[in-house]
Amino acid sequence: MRAFIAIELPKEIKEFLSDIQKRLTPAGADVRWVKPDNIHLTLKFLGEINPEALDQTIQSLEKIAADRKAFYLSLSSVGVFPKIESPKVVWIGINKGSSEIREVAGEIGKDDLSAHITLGRVKSKKNLGRLVDILKVFEVNPQKTPQECLVNKITIFKSTLLPDGPVYEILKEVNLRTI
Repeated sequence: MRAFIAIELPKEIKEFLSDIQKRLTPAGADVRWVKPDNIHLTLKFLGEINPEALDQTIQSLEKIAADRKAFYLSLSSVGVFPKIESPKVVWIGINKGSSEIREVAGEIGKDDLSAHITLGRVKSKKNLGRLVDILKVFEVNPQKTPQECLVNKITIFKSTLLPDGPVYEILKEVNLRTI
């Protein structure tokens, strides 16, 4: 099965991020936007994994979580990879909680994590200039941004690829220590 380790986000954060996607859509760019229900913060993509390896991953994650306190996360600004002139991925950054996210990712073997949430992937150059123009002046309204959310678990998801996009299924949730 295809799997990944991630931080599941609360409904209000997903709704806020969906609103940002809607504000970027009028550019008419060829972007595959992440479905709001699928928005998450990936810590590590595991790829194809067999049940034995999954059990080992769960055991490792449980050990990591037992030593790790829950923490708060807040969003920052919208950005792109690799650069604004030729974006491939549209994302929103993490303000509060980014160091904790990088530490957890490092413990699970993902040392080069840039703490972000993917909003969409650019598929072609269609209307890309318009998208870039919007992104250059795009601002996240701090008054409308969900202030912060508690990250108190790490989730392993199964990902099934379908023609209209991936479907995610929770395989295991591992709780962090309470604050």
